[in-house]
Amino acid sequence: MRLFEMLLFFTSACLLALLFIVNPRIRRSALLLTSGAGSFLLGIHLLVEGYRVQLLFLYGFTILMLILSLIDVFKKQKAVRTSSRIRRVLGRLFIGMGLIGTACFQYVFPVFDLPAPTGEFKVGTQVFHFVDSNREETFGSTATGKRELMVQVWYPAQTGTGQYASFIPDTRILSYMAANYGLPGFTFQHLKYVPSHAYSGAEVSSSQTSYPLILANPGFGSSRFLHTSQAENLASHGYIVAVIDHTFNTFATEFPDGRITTSTTNDLFSPDHDYRTENGNRDKLGKVLTDDVAFALDQFELIQSGQIPSRFKGKMDLKHVGVFGHSIGGATAYDAAYDPRITAGIDLDGGLYRLRDREGLQKPFLFIHSATEYERLKMVRDNRVYTDEELERTGSTREWMDQVTEDKKLELERMREAVGAGGQVLYIDNAEHLNFTDVQFISPIFKMLGVTGKIAPERANAVINAYMLDFFDMYLKNQGGNLMKGPDSRFPEMKFATSLFK
Repeated sequence: MRLFEMLLFFTSACLLALLFIVNPRIRRSALLLTSGAGSFLLGIHLLVEGYRVQLLFLYGFTILMLILSLIDVFKKQKAVRTSSRIRRVLGRLFIGMGLIGTACFQYVFPVFDLPAPTGEFKVGTQVFHFVDSNREETFGSTATGKRELMVQVWYPAQTGTGQYASFIPDTRILSYMAANYGLPGFTFQHLKYVPSHAYSGAEVSSSQTSYPLILANPGFGSSRFLHTSQAENLASHGYIVAVIDHTFNTFATEFPDGRITTSTTNDLFSPDHDYRTENGNRDKLGKVLTDDVAFALDQFELIQSGQIPSRFKGKMDLKHVGVFGHSIGGATAYDAAYDPRITAGIDLDGGLYRLRDREGLQKPFLFIHSATEYERLKMVRDNRVYTDEELERTGSTREWMDQVTEDKKLELERMREAVGAGGQVLYIDNAEHLNFTDVQFISPIFKMLGVTGKIAPERANAVINAYMLDFFDMYLKNQGGNLMKGPDSRFPEMKFATSLFK
């Protein structure tokens, strides 16, 4: 709860308490003074912190009490009848319920702070719009008919001036984000007040001649914004991190001309669709996402050489390039890592695709899974068959799960190969799929509903960031690597899944 929100709520609670004062003269003066103070705080709140729909009751109650208090000062008091007392009791009960409801809304939809980056560098951010003239768009319509991408870069900054950039500066997409979770369009409008820890358009730090580049990929129905804390943390430790909005695979992407695209792909994994055939939908999507990474890397090579004018000219160490992603973005990271320009990669809880048409990846790759995904992999390793109850609970057919199981067997083999090439397979105890994104910070109700795991969001973020940084430091900077050696008492939640590979 922000400062003036808190003070406004406190004055509203005081106004309710003052209604119970018996002496009318004292009550009248106290209500006028408190409602005046509340209205003053309301004005400051709206100017400094900004309006949000979750506080609508507080706004209305504060203004109403000021109006009624002013009227009460100038009117002659009359005898109170029984019906009037009943209305007053009901009114106070309604106000109390309104305040309780407002407190619940503030708890469920807070204006939160993202975890601060842990590195020594200040962080800058910039957004690029890339158009691939060599690829037709197949998942929807675009202005040019070609594949277009929005890519946001976080990087070590020389200095930072002014305010931090917003966590989600493209505020028009917030209604689409709410719809993605089946909520009314206004639900997440307050997220426009959540700050990041990056400065827009700051110059690249001159502390080093160049910085390793890391390409990142969100999952199904996600967004580049939902990996802000990971990107900022890596940037603060001396990396240039480019997070790709894979068009038509995000919940919404806004382009410079004002166009907004939404997801047209997030049902391709359902049992109603072709899951895995020679030309399966999942692999078709996977190829597009992998090609997005290769194309983005092409563009950064042009930026590095100066063929595309940018402050990043000569600032990227393109001999040490990393890639990571979440969910299908993690599968994209694995598939993209076959590109010889990429040194190492990380898959955050993502099932792989395109497993049959190539040999195993012979370069360092780190898999970090949720507890649920680890249990699923163990089940496949042990050849345990899904029960009818499990199929009914997940809404899946046995044929569908048999296809998934076959893929998981190939994934286990790919993970064994990655371990042999210097990678690791880990999982986080009490973490679930969305603990690998900034979704976990948006509402504590997600944890209560099991959308995220039992682990505290701040802790999950700290553990994931620590291991990602250590892995990339080891293979992109030739330093660190201590966390890759085995379990660490500082991070008891992180488990090494060596038993899968015996």
